[in-house]
Amino acid sequence: MPSLAHHFPPEHFLNRELSLLAFNRRVLAQAADVRVPLLERLRFLCIVSSNLDEFFEIRVAGLKEQIKLGAQTVGSDRLSAAEVFRRVTKEAHRLIEEQYRLLNEEILPALRAEGICFFKRSEWSEAQQAWIEDYFRREVMPVLTPIGLDPAHPFPRVLNKSLNFAVELSGKDAFGRSSGAAIVQAPRALPRVIQLPRELAGVEYGFVFLSSIMHRHVGELFAGMQVQGCYQFRVTRNSDLFVDDEEVKNLRQALQGELPQRHFGDAVRLEVADNCSEQMSEFLLQQFGLGPEDLYRVPGIVNLVRLISVPDRVDRPDLKFKPFQPGLPKALSGRYDIFAAIRAGDILLHHPYQSFSPVIELLRQATDDPQVVAIKMTVYRTGTDSVLMEHLLRAAQKGKEVTVVVELMARFDEEANLSIAARLEEVGAHVVYGVFGYKTHAKMMLVLRREDHGYRRYAHLGTGNYHPRTSRLYTDFGLLTCHEGMTHDVGEVFKQLTGLGRASDLQHLWLAPFTLHENLLAAIHDETEAARAGRKARIIAKMNALIEAEIIEALYAASQAGVEIDLIVRGVCCLRPGVAGLSENIRVRSIVGRFLEHHRVYYFYADGEERVYLASADWMERNFFRRIEVAFPLLDAKLKRRVIREGLKVYLADNCQAWDMEADGSYRIKPTRRVRTCSQELLLTELAGE
Repeated sequence: MPSLAHHFPPEHFLNRELSLLAFNRRVLAQAADVRVPLLERLRFLCIVSSNLDEFFEIRVAGLKEQIKLGAQTVGSDRLSAAEVFRRVTKEAHRLIEEQYRLLNEEILPALRAEGICFFKRSEWSEAQQAWIEDYFRREVMPVLTPIGLDPAHPFPRVLNKSLNFAVELSGKDAFGRSSGAAIVQAPRALPRVIQLPRELAGVEYGFVFLSSIMHRHVGELFAGMQVQGCYQFRVTRNSDLFVDDEEVKNLRQALQGELPQRHFGDAVRLEVADNCSEQMSEFLLQQFGLGPEDLYRVPGIVNLVRLISVPDRVDRPDLKFKPFQPGLPKALSGRYDIFAAIRAGDILLHHPYQSFSPVIELLRQATDDPQVVAIKMTVYRTGTDSVLMEHLLRAAQKGKEVTVVVELMARFDEEANLSIAARLEEVGAHVVYGVFGYKTHAKMMLVLRREDHGYRRYAHLGTGNYHPRTSRLYTDFGLLTCHEGMTHDVGEVFKQLTGLGRASDLQHLWLAPFTLHENLLAAIHDETEAARAGRKARIIAKMNALIEAEIIEALYAASQAGVEIDLIVRGVCCLRPGVAGLSENIRVRSIVGRFLEHHRVYYFYADGEERVYLASADWMERNFFRRIEVAFPLLDAKLKRRVIREGLKVYLADNCQAWDMEADGSYRIKPTRRVRTCSQELLLTELAGE
């Protein structure tokens, strides 16, 4: 039963939205850290903007919906939606103000000192102006459609997160009209950052913003009229998709009908340049149905996410993280038969330090091996040009039984997954969309191979998506196994996803929404009872988010019994650590560094048995009750020791990138005089190749 049925004391919980903003403060701290390479600092700054976009599109949009519906409370902290919105808005304004201060006062000047310049209009030389004028007339002006605002031309529909310009005008046009205002929308095909020829820039890398070019030349769109002001703006909209599970008959068709509307959901935030007049700001707020608290005035471009392309366009390795070559386990060095290697023993992969290529190789060899008769796989996020998908397509074309469980509701990957599903169906693969009302978030691949003594199953289970690109950026574990009990369980899960029938008992896997939550509670309870009996008790868990109230209360009870608990929670954490009489034995830390910490690891001392599970699930209500999730044990003692060390202990020893959480929800990096220990650097050194 979902934990919302329980009413625990609200003071036991921190607010989810504020905790998420606190995480983005930790990411912003990476952009402020002078020890981080300069172009990577710029990248972190952009990541904060991208994260905030989604925060407004989903979390703030949800709060506004709750306020509209008159909801009294929205979370375990029992704060009203209106109060959460008030606090979130205040903190978001502070965060964005600090972000732009950091950009304008530290990062851009430091980049300029390295010969990477973003030229303002006031700095353009005559030669630069001539080149920019030609660029505008040749590349920009032909694709623009200025819209004068009058009774025949109402305010246009503005796409979510698109760049737009509000223009104040005086004078009359050829028809005698004098509306005084126009909107110019910048097509998404136009680059937002334009690089000047080196000989004109006078520096190694010179850039101008599309917004600067538009400001300089926007008057050419309104012949005979005078431009009194030109202001860039951007609106963020509610982007959560709604599909009514009682009305929909075909999820794919319903989703295809809903996706285009994502760009035109209710407005939740308006960003304008800080030179925007009060009159125009008020006019825009009215057009989008927003209040003054929804207005964000920024001293610079209104979409910092567009700067994320700059580090890749600048060939300055000295200003970026040192490149590395992911390593390979010894069992997979040189040319190898992946099936023979797995039969010799379970293989653990630790990304990004170790390569994702063995997962691709398993699928490639399965595709080409005549002994392989069937391949099954879940797809949550995999990218539009994934090599994994190409192998699945080839396998289906070769006549193998290919079954793919595609999660159509993977947020912001819906269009890519619709495309993947269509391509797979065209070549005869079985494509299913899981169980309606439950997102399929488990990461599983199953290969059925005919061998001397009958069929043998081979499986890959992971904590992260089947996405080769993010496997270089996210920390995740993957397990390759042909263990009979484990692979049997994987087969049973696929059977439940594709067919009908009651949930079967699984030997090893914990499966949400059936057994994961209750098994976690039972494991925490066992540690609690051990501590009460005077035996050693220990819990260590690593995840992206900790929100679910019943789990949090169970951890409090364990702490009160004397269980030592360490939680490594990258993002949102609603548990309060270190509260006397409640959680003094619980410590929470967040690791923020070069790679996005993404693996989920659960450790229980279990009277010396040391049970270790890897999982696709965070400790959130949605993961326990509204998703298909899998947690799987490490049965090989050697691999279990590796996970304990590489996935838990190294992070507990980190004194460089570890933020320790206080009871009030704030985070601190505590200064230390000990030998520097950086978890990600240490794992790179130990596991990656040269």
